[in-house]
Amino acid sequence: QVQLVESGGGLVQAGDSLRLSCAASGRTFGWYAMGWFRQAPGKEREFVASISRSAVTSYANSVKGRFTISRDNAKNTMYLQMNSLKREDTAVYYCAAGTVPTNVRATYDYWGQGTQVTVSS
Repeated sequence: QVQLVESGGGLVQAGDSLRLSCAASGRTFGWYAMGWFRQAPGKEREFVASISRSAVTSYANSVKGRFTISRDNAKNTMYLQMNSLKREDTAVYYCAAGTVPTNVRATYDYWGQGTQVTVSS
């Protein structure tokens, strides 16, 4: 089992940058594919980005070119660098761990508690 804790959220202005972190504890972090999802008020939780055990990445079209997912297995931590933030990026951001790096929520076995990102115009 793995425990996940997100951090780094906050209130920023449109155009600003923010970096989220996801710290993992428990079983070996490097065994897992990881993903970021987000959920805005009144909306379904949606895929943002994923990274495989070998650091192959995938992004939602809405964030491609602005967000970068990465991982540091030595630190048991995953990151999401978010640049050129827009109001529509406002959401609670969740990290997740699973066996395959997909864009499907159900394929992830473990979830963090989420961190709020609010982008004002």
